[in-house]
Amino acid sequence: MIQINLTPEYKFHKTRKWRFDYANVDHKIAVEIEGGAFTNGRHTRGEGFINDMEKYNEAAILGWVVFRITPTQYRQYKHLDIIDRYLTNKQKQWI
Repeated sequence: MIQINLTPEYKFHKTRKWRFDYANVDHKIAVEIEGGAFTNGRHTRGEGFINDMEKYNEAAILGWVVFRITPTQYRQYKHLDIIDRYLTNKQKQWI
């Protein structure tokens, strides 16, 4: 598995207060933990969902890859496997 450092609460935008839950600046990879999927949380209600879409679209424009995971997936370290698979696939494309 590829070793990668993730910075918590990384502010990625110059003028907005947007932060990624975790980010690796070198590879422009972000991890967003999306809570409340089954409890009508902020990320799944109308305004919160739309605000997240704006944030993620702006991140893509700036060249970021954003992986969205649940708190359970985070506790199971699934984000590390996802990042590993992404970087491995990206390396294969360079060959």
